[in-house]
Amino acid sequence: MLNTPASTLRFHRLLLTGAAGDLGRELRPRLKGYCEVLRLSDRADLSPATEGEEVQITALENKDQVLDLLHQVNAVVHLGGVSTEQPWEMVLASNIAGMVNLYEAARLQGVKRIVFASSNHVTGFYRQDEVVNTRMPPKPDGFYGLSKAFGEDVAQMYWDRWGIETVSIRIGSSTPEPKDRRMLATWLSHDDLERLVVAALTAPIVGHSIIYGMSDNQTTWWDNTHAKHIGYRPLDSSDVFRPAVEARQQTIDQHDPAAVYQGGAFVKATPHG
Repeated sequence: MLNTPASTLRFHRLLLTGAAGDLGRELRPRLKGYCEVLRLSDRADLSPATEGEEVQITALENKDQVLDLLHQVNAVVHLGGVSTEQPWEMVLASNIAGMVNLYEAARLQGVKRIVFASSNHVTGFYRQDEVVNTRMPPKPDGFYGLSKAFGEDVAQMYWDRWGIETVSIRIGSSTPEPKDRRMLATWLSHDDLERLVVAALTAPIVGHSIIYGMSDNQTTWWDNTHAKHIGYRPLDSSDVFRPAVEARQQTIDQHDPAAVYQGGAFVKATPHG
């Protein structure tokens, strides 16, 4: 966790959905420093609440549960939903119906700021020799990426119609360290993830903004020029891992779609086999 908090602003009650997932478990202790109460939700069992926490098991496709989940919440960090390529029925329930339920609950409960965990897979079918900015058309690489593109459209509509602000973070690869040469471009350190989420929560005005979640990597396919108003400044870089990664993966198969397109293995991983 950061030695110096990314912001001095504090919320009364923050909601973290998807708190049982990898990034949810990483953000759980980090976000407690930015609020009086951290409400945690997931459809899976969560470890018991500690001081300053509330735990609420919630299925995103259940609109009544989601409405109750957002009661007296000041802002939401929405990591919940399917996070890998899965059969359509699973994606539909959590990432499509669940996304609408979340924003309807935010509208009804008066929540005005959401940080949405979108994904780089919204643009996964751009090539690795292209640089993509946040205003270029989506090119989803599967049902998962398609659902995240839909989620960004939901966020846009709820900003235009009801003034609910959202920062949609197209998260790259947020892991302790990059595992392969693709991740040298997509890597987002956990400390930079915290900096980005807190910037998205505390920026004065965001409307609906899209930003790629990446560290300050030498190699990158993504241009965040249009998201400078969020105030995110990454301090980590994949470059320190480059020698070890390149030693493990010295060659790349140029005929492998996972090496051609930005989505990597997701361009091949479909529920249809």
